Amino acid sequence: MPIEAGEIKNGMTLIIEGNLYQVLEFQHVKPGKGAAILKTKLKNLRTGSITERNFNTNIRFDQAMIEKRQAQFSYSSGDTYYFMDMESYEMYEFSAEVIGYQSNFLKEGQEVSVKFFESEILSVDLPEKIELTVTETTGAVAGNTASTATKDATVETGLLVKVPLFIKEGDVIIVSTADGKYNGRA
Repeated sequence: MPIEAGEIKNGMTLIIEGNLYQVLEFQHVKPGKGAAILKTKLKNLRTGSITERNFNTNIRFDQAMIEKRQAQFSYSSGDTYYFMDMESYEMYEFSAEVIGYQSNFLKEGQEVSVKFFESEILSVDLPEKIELTVTETTGAVAGNTASTATKDATVETGLLVKVPLFIKEGDVIIVSTADGKYNGRA
């Protein structure tokens, strides 16, 4: 479905030169001389790379319809991660390369959102924050009462998280999936 440059909004998905891009930022710029331009910051949904591109404002783009389906992480085997569609019970496979850093937050039975373009599986979207159990950490250091002091803790997925000194093994903590930082106790 073609759209005008003036109709672009953040979050929209466009097909540009055969690639799928999500609009992260856009700005209409009218220089002192010449025609107005559209400055954009785009994320390639197939590779994950982010690029900045300028376009004439008279250009038309094809909008891509991205479908999201709820799925549940089932298991991983070697470099392959398996997810089950919550409605059709169909299994989706993702390579470790596609999952990347997100593997630090996946645990069996966790619900995620899977993005599709037509029949092509693009990516997995995790919730903003998840609960993880601390499996290993050191005890609090005697005499250190600084409220900003932290220590290392390993969670059930193997991720190393900086946590406050009062956190102990077995505690369930909330971790941000964007940056892997501690966000509180569950």
